[in-house]
Amino acid sequence: MLNKRENIRYSRHISLDNVGIEGQEKLKNAKILVIGAGGLGCPVLQYLTAVGIGNIGIIDFDIVEESNLQRQILFSTIDKGNNKATVAATKLMMQNPFVHFDIYENKLTNKNAIELFENYDLIIDGTDNFSTRYLVNDASIITGKPLVYGAIHKYEGQVSVFNYNNGPSYRCIFPDPPKAGSIPNCSKLGVIGVLPGIIGSFMANEAIKIVLKIGEVLSGKLMIHNILNNHSINMNIKKNMNEIQKVIDRDLEFKEFDYDLFCNQKDSHSINEITIVELKKIFDKNDSNYQLLDVREKWEEPKMNKQSVINIPLNRIDDEYDIIDINKETIVFCQRGIQSLQCIEILERKGYKNLINLKEGMIKW
Repeated sequence: MLNKRENIRYSRHISLDNVGIEGQEKLKNAKILVIGAGGLGCPVLQYLTAVGIGNIGIIDFDIVEESNLQRQILFSTIDKGNNKATVAATKLMMQNPFVHFDIYENKLTNKNAIELFENYDLIIDGTDNFSTRYLVNDASIITGKPLVYGAIHKYEGQVSVFNYNNGPSYRCIFPDPPKAGSIPNCSKLGVIGVLPGIIGSFMANEAIKIVLKIGEVLSGKLMIHNILNNHSINMNIKKNMNEIQKVIDRDLEFKEFDYDLFCNQKDSHSINEITIVELKKIFDKNDSNYQLLDVREKWEEPKMNKQSVINIPLNRIDDEYDIIDINKETIVFCQRGIQSLQCIEILERKGYKNLINLKEGMIKW
């Protein structure tokens, strides 16, 4: 039941054909999980909150950084260093006090995804890496949850709905991940600030249509929208039952499946890794047996101001690697532990052997 204030707040919905009181109550009773409170997650969350989705889960382990503020419009300068899920929920509660938020500050993994998804009617994927996209898709198949998908690249975005009414899945259009490093993320190529807002709004719209059971849902279609020429196309997606069945058949092994390895984010051979705690100990001892290789851009924080730190952004490793001492133990690090793995792969091809990856990157410093 809607209370008096809700009737006033949602009056423009209530007067709409195909929504009305009954539709608004469907929105109020809906439970939606948004994965990622970044560029796509921010507009998705703002519109879902505004329209009155009654229960919204937000999962994001990341913190607000300066470089986020160009497009992640839920956040302000004063939010830097704080968890995105928590900051987002705090601000959204002020936007609509009639919405309940579940906040998850941990990382989504195949250890917690199934239990988490089972608590929601619908999943929205606002992530920016392939291993999580495949993980989210597979968990959605296993739990039988529809999945709203979005992705952005420079001036172009994609939107689709997977696993809806027995429709195609993410694996039906992308059965195999791209080769490692073949598609740089937005931190390398950039993204125009308004694009996540446009694509995120489309994603929120698909979620609303699913809850209300109105309109034509983007199931079996991939919408590609270019904001430079305002050109949109809808590609048909053919359901591939073999790909879906593979996920169903290995549901019992889901928690042990290595999505990073599957998506070429780490090699099949064993990679030496250390945690941020172990790195701090080496850092404090100033051990001359180690050299530290920072493959982040110069503007990324926090800095490590030590003579033993070599700064070569990943996109310059091929040209400048020869300043790295091949005889020393080399700890390679980046912001989140993914680009450092790519760097290790490059250096290994050049004959370097004593390479150690900083697990989960400097974001944990």
